[in-house]
Amino acid sequence: MNNIPSVDLADFLSDDFSKKQKFVSEIGKAYEKIGFVALKNHFLSDKLVNNLYQEIKSFFALPLATKAKYEIEGLGGQRGYTSFGKEHAKGKKEGDLKEFWHFGQEPDPNANLTEQYPCNVIVEELENFNITGMEAYKMLEKTGIYVLRALALYIGLDEYYFDHWVSNGNSILRPIHYPPIQKEPKGAVRAGAHGDINLITLLMGASTGGLQVQRKDGEWIDAIPQEDELVINVGDMLERHTNNKLRSTIHRVINPPKEEWDKPRYSIPFFMHPRSDMKLNCLEECITKDNPKQYEDITAGDFLHQRLIEIGLIKK
Repeated sequence: MNNIPSVDLADFLSDDFSKKQKFVSEIGKAYEKIGFVALKNHFLSDKLVNNLYQEIKSFFALPLATKAKYEIEGLGGQRGYTSFGKEHAKGKKEGDLKEFWHFGQEPDPNANLTEQYPCNVIVEELENFNITGMEAYKMLEKTGIYVLRALALYIGLDEYYFDHWVSNGNSILRPIHYPPIQKEPKGAVRAGAHGDINLITLLMGASTGGLQVQRKDGEWIDAIPQEDELVINVGDMLERHTNNKLRSTIHRVINPPKEEWDKPRYSIPFFMHPRSDMKLNCLEECITKDNPKQYEDITAGDFLHQRLIEIGLIKK
C-alpha cells in the first residue's frame, strides 16, 4: 500500500443496498488496516471550500498584534487563535511550526448538554470569517455523521448509535497556517508524529503535500488524495472505544524540500468529538477471546482533558 484507499460517500447514500454495503465494507476494512481513507462526494461545495480558504488566508495575513488579541487565556486553545510553536506532539518538546484557529460547536438550545462550551471568538476585522467557518463546520459535521453511521454498521451496532453523541458534540474546526520556513528548524517539523485525540478527523487541504501516514510495518507513506477528496482518519477515542479494531494511525506533516521553504501551507482539519459524557468503554462487540479488553473505562471529557495536558495546550 503506497497511498491511502479512496471511498465514495455516494455509495453509502445510494438507494442500492449493495452499494451501501460495499461502502461499509471498504471503509471498515481500510480503518482496520491503515486507519485512513480519502473520501469523495462529501457535503462541502467547491464554492464553500474556496471561500473558507480565502477567509483563513486573510486572517493569518493580519498583523501578529491583531491576531494575538484573539488568543484567549484559560480556554486551553479550544477557541480562537493559538500562536506559532505553542502546540507540540505528545512526548516532544519542540513546538510544531504552525499557528491555528479554532471554531467550536454552537449547540442547539435543546441539546441538554452536561457541559457548557466556550463561545466562539468573533474576528472583527473580517465580516465573513466566522460565518464561512461555521458553514463549513456544519457540512463537515454532517459528513462525519454519515461516516460514523457506516462504521456503526461495520462494527455490528445500530446505524444511528453515534448520532446522539456527535450531534451537538464538542467538535473543533481548525484552520492551520504553516508559515514559510525562515531558517533550519533544528528538529522541529510542521506537525510532529502523533495520533489524533478524537473519534474521527476530516481533513481539508492535504492535497498540498506533506502529510504522511505510518503503515503497520513502520514505513511512512504519503497521503495524496484528489483535490475534491477529504482525508478522514480514526482518532484515539474511536480506537479505544472499538478495543483496537479500528486503528488510530500515527501521522505527521513533514517539512518541504529546502527549495520550497518559502511557500506557506494551509490545511483545515475537523476534529469530530462526542459529548463529554460519552463513555469510551470498550464495546462488547469488539471484545473477543483473541482480543480481550485493552483499556480502562473513561469518559470522552476526561480523556480529552488528559491529552490536552500532554500536548501542552493546558497546564496540570
